[in-house]
Amino acid sequence: MSRLPFLTVCAMLPLAAQPPLFTDSLPKEEFAERRARLMERLGDGLAVVQGAAEDAAYVKFRQNNHFFYLTGVESPRAIVLIDGREKSATLYLAPRNERAERSEGPLLAPGPEAVRLTGIGRVADRAEFAADLKQLGGEARVFYTPFRPESQAAVTGDRVAAHSAATAADPWDGRPSREAVFREKVHALAPRLEIKDLDPLLDAMRSIKSPRELALIRESTRIAGEAMIEAMRAAKPGMYEYEIEAIGDYVFKKHNARGPAYFGLVAAGTNSFWPHYHAAQSRLKDGDLVLFDYAPDYKYYASDVTREFPANGKFTPDQRELYGVYVKLYQALMTSIRPNVTARAVIQDAVKKMDAILAAYRFTRPKYREAAQRFVDNYRNSVGRSLGHPVGMEVHDVQSPMELLKPGSVFTIEPALTVPEDRIYIRLEDVIVITETGYENLSANVPETIEEIERTMSPKK
Repeated sequence: MSRLPFLTVCAMLPLAAQPPLFTDSLPKEEFAERRARLMERLGDGLAVVQGAAEDAAYVKFRQNNHFFYLTGVESPRAIVLIDGREKSATLYLAPRNERAERSEGPLLAPGPEAVRLTGIGRVADRAEFAADLKQLGGEARVFYTPFRPESQAAVTGDRVAAHSAATAADPWDGRPSREAVFREKVHALAPRLEIKDLDPLLDAMRSIKSPRELALIRESTRIAGEAMIEAMRAAKPGMYEYEIEAIGDYVFKKHNARGPAYFGLVAAGTNSFWPHYHAAQSRLKDGDLVLFDYAPDYKYYASDVTREFPANGKFTPDQRELYGVYVKLYQALMTSIRPNVTARAVIQDAVKKMDAILAAYRFTRPKYREAAQRFVDNYRNSVGRSLGHPVGMEVHDVQSPMELLKPGSVFTIEPALTVPEDRIYIRLEDVIVITETGYENLSANVPETIEEIERTMSPKK
C-alpha cells in the first residue's frame, strides 16, 4: 500500500477534522459583552491579562480562567489589553510556528482570521506588546492586572494562593509568581502607570453567571450526576476505590469533558472522615458507606456533586437511622433557600424546621441524637456568612462580597454530620443556582434518599 506524504494528507482532510482555532464553549458575542462591561469599570484605566503558557508535559493545553473569561482564546502565551478610555481591546498572539503545526495542528495566529473569529478589533504579534505598553505608559494612568496566580483546570484560587505563599516562604525556593514578575517588568517599562489589582473587578463580574454560563454548569452537573448513578450501579464489596473513580473518569471523557474539575474523592468506610481523602487505594467492604465526590471540567465550567451510598446496595439499620435524619435536616436547609435574602435568614428559617425534625425523630442510639443535635447547633451558632462555596469556572469559584443571594449566583451546600468517636462522616452536596423566584437544584436528579439509592442499586430483574 502506498503512503501519501503527511502534508498531503493534512491538506486533504475536511475542515471539521482540523483542530479548532477558537472555542466552541460560548459565542464571541458573550466575550465581547464581558470586555465591554469591564471597560465601563475601568473608567480611564487600562487592563492587561496574560494567557497561560504552554505546559512542559504532554498534556492538552488549557487556558487560565481570567483570560478565557475575557477572550475565549486558547493559544499559549497570549496577552489581551483592554483600554477603558478608548473602549478598545487588542489581542497579542505568538506568530505561527509552522514546525509545531506540522505535528500538532494550527493555532490561532495574528491576522484577519483571528479578528473574525474572536471579535477583537485588533490582533497583533506578541512582539508588539512592549512598544504599545511603553506608548500607553507615557502618561499617568491606572493599569489593572491580576495579582492572584492564575487558575487552570483543577486549580482553584485558594489552592494557587496557598501554593504561591508556600513557594515564596520556602528557603530552598522563593520564586516569585509569574504575575509578580509581570508587574515588575511593566513598572520598569512604564513607571508612570499606577498598577492595581484586576482580580476584584473580574471576580465581581464572574460571581453572577449569564444564561449561557448556567447552561454549561448545568451540563457539567448532569455529567457528574451520570457518573454518580453509574458508580452506584457498579459498586459492590471487593471493588477498590480507584475503580469507582475510574467510572467518573470514563463518564467525563465520554461526554467530552476536558477532565476532572478536582481530584476524585472516593472514600469507603472510615476513610470518609478525611473530607478531602483521595488516595483511592482501599477496598470496599460489606457494610461500608462510600462517599463519592467528583465532577468534570466541562468547556471551562465546573460542578461539584457528592453522594454517599452503601457498598452492598442496602443501608444497615444504623446507617438508615443516621443517614435518614441527615437527609431530613439537609432538606430542611434546601427548602429554606430563596432569593434576595441573606444566608443568615436562610439558616434561621432552616433551624426552626430542624428543631421540629429532631423533636419528632426516633433515635435508638444516644450518640446519634447527639450528632444530629450538634449538626443543628452548628447552624444555630453560625455567623451565617454563606451557605457553601461558589461554583463556576472553578470548583471553588471566585469570591465576591455578596450580602444577599442574588439571581445568577451558583453555589453548593455540603453540610457534614459526624460521629467522631466512630469516624462516621455523612455528607451530600448539591449545586444550587438562585433564580428570580427561588432556586434550581441542578443535581436534583441524582438519587439522594435511602429509597432512591437502594432502588438505583438494586439488581435488574
